[in-house]
Amino acid sequence: MKLFDKNNRFNAANLISFGNIAAGIIAIYFIVQGNFFVAIVLAWIAGALDIADGKVARKYNLSTEFGVQLDSFADFLSFVVMPSFLLFYALRGDGSHLGYAGEILIGFIFIFYVISGLRRLIEFNLKVDAGEVAKYFEGVPTPLGAILLWILYLLYSYTVIPNPYLIAVLVLVIAWALNSKIKIKHP
Repeated sequence: MKLFDKNNRFNAANLISFGNIAAGIIAIYFIVQGNFFVAIVLAWIAGALDIADGKVARKYNLSTEFGVQLDSFADFLSFVVMPSFLLFYALRGDGSHLGYAGEILIGFIFIFYVISGLRRLIEFNLKVDAGEVAKYFEGVPTPLGAILLWILYLLYSYTVIPNPYLIAVLVLVIAWALNSKIKIKHP
């Protein structure tokens, strides 16, 4: 069956990764529309699909270099770009409380976060072979970075940390942690 053919670009594991990408893209649409609740639900669906694609690839021996690259692209979209959009749009609000300069400054911080996430994923791909799982991640993995951004979103939304500039500083810390030497046990 083609779904379990390692050489098929649309095998079961890769289809799950494509689902992750679709969830991330649709979530960005809902963020831009201001519907953060639906976007967050889609983000959690993307997270479940990210776990599932690796499990299916290992169980059915579907791991390939294409699949590794596809998984990283899905991670970039769903766990770097999409949560950055979510938090940026939340901090931005209607734009009036930040002012033009504040919005530009916070925008650059999120661009730095996106570049840091992309660098982290590229470094990871350069170090990993298809089908292998390391005992430890070096640096914060992008799905964990996304969870940390969602936590910041909640802290800001519920006015636990109402200052958008403090949230932005914490985003910088997470961006640094993505490419740090911190060791995190692989689940």
